Amino acid sequence: MKQLLSILSFILFVTPAGLLAQTTLEEYRADVAAYSRTLKIAASKSGAAAEELGRARTGYLPQLSLEGNFSYAFRCYAGVEPWNFGVEPRLVQTLYGGGSVRAANRQAALGYDIALCEEEFSRLDVRYAAEYAYWSLSAVELYAAAMRDYVSLIRSLKGVVDRRFAEGYIAKGDVLMIDARLSEAEYSLTSVEQNREVALHNFNILRGTDAAQPVALASGIRDTLPLPVRIPAAEAVARRPDHTAALLRTEQAAEGVRAARAPYNPQLSLGVGGSWQPATPNRDGRTQLDGSLFVQLSVPIFHWGERRRTVGVARALRDQQAWAAEQSYDDIVREEMNGWTALVQSRAQVDASEASLRIAGENLSISTYSYGEGLATILDVLQAQLSWIQLYTNAIRAHFNYAVAVSDYRRITVQ
Repeated sequence: MKQLLSILSFILFVTPAGLLAQTTLEEYRADVAAYSRTLKIAASKSGAAAEELGRARTGYLPQLSLEGNFSYAFRCYAGVEPWNFGVEPRLVQTLYGGGSVRAANRQAALGYDIALCEEEFSRLDVRYAAEYAYWSLSAVELYAAAMRDYVSLIRSLKGVVDRRFAEGYIAKGDVLMIDARLSEAEYSLTSVEQNREVALHNFNILRGTDAAQPVALASGIRDTLPLPVRIPAAEAVARRPDHTAALLRTEQAAEGVRAARAPYNPQLSLGVGGSWQPATPNRDGRTQLDGSLFVQLSVPIFHWGERRRTVGVARALRDQQAWAAEQSYDDIVREEMNGWTALVQSRAQVDASEASLRIAGENLSISTYSYGEGLATILDVLQAQLSWIQLYTNAIRAHFNYAVAVSDYRRITVQ
């Protein structure tokens, strides 16, 4: 009886930490963020967007180019050298490109902001994944500990049954029932231990360590997790980096309309160039150097409606992004409402499951004691044991659901 009460007290009020150095949730989140391939990819995309912005800004600067050619004629003419060459450096400054340079710069700047928003949203997802793995390991460890204690309870009861059968107080049927229940519990324990190993592997791989490395958690799902403060849906939307990115994509698509229109606007550039080449025809091989200053003007006039079609496509893409941003708003509002509902309901399930578990523990103690005194049947004890493990499983599930709901709501509302 004392052994049973000590086991129940240990399960209900103590989370075993083992002899290993404990891993806190904050430390684990930091380790996962430092190792995360997802965040590295997101950071790489931000770096690429920054480089693209720098490339777009070069459109405001003058462009220096050099062209050269060399030729040799196999048929020779009297008095004319068979070879010829030309070198032409040019420095060109675009004065007006139809708005293409400004639109490209604005698109690149918005693209960089979008990449930063996506990187921040990836960080939220990685944090949630880390917390989910942490709470999952805590849940399966609690369940594995409960199943091991459940098997110990049945084995302890089996000792009582075997002794009473040997003394002739009970029939063979009681022995068979306890043997069947013990075999079933040991089989379930094997499955639970497998799930615990899988959760441990997931936990370690997510932070980049040896998958089989033992872990001791500093906190668990049965610890007190404060209820987050509810954030109004509109404020949650304003906090979300993915919605900000959706709005920026709308602006970027609007700049895309200007960029699509730019090639059909007048183009004006100013340049200076030179040429180094032999005289034509090349009779004596002497070269000459000439310079020039030029102004280039290009005015598209009629392209059979190409401009209208191109701009129409860009406007359609802009409208798509605008509607996508509106859809993002609705999705986040729905996520916030559903996340808060899940949070409140899971918290209520925690309270209900804890109350039921205390009653089941008392019933198990009383049934086990009564059977030892000959005041209850083996079926009463087995039923009390089964009820206890089922309610304990429900309690673990309720605590896990609440912990995950807290993490998910913090992710949704960027807390």
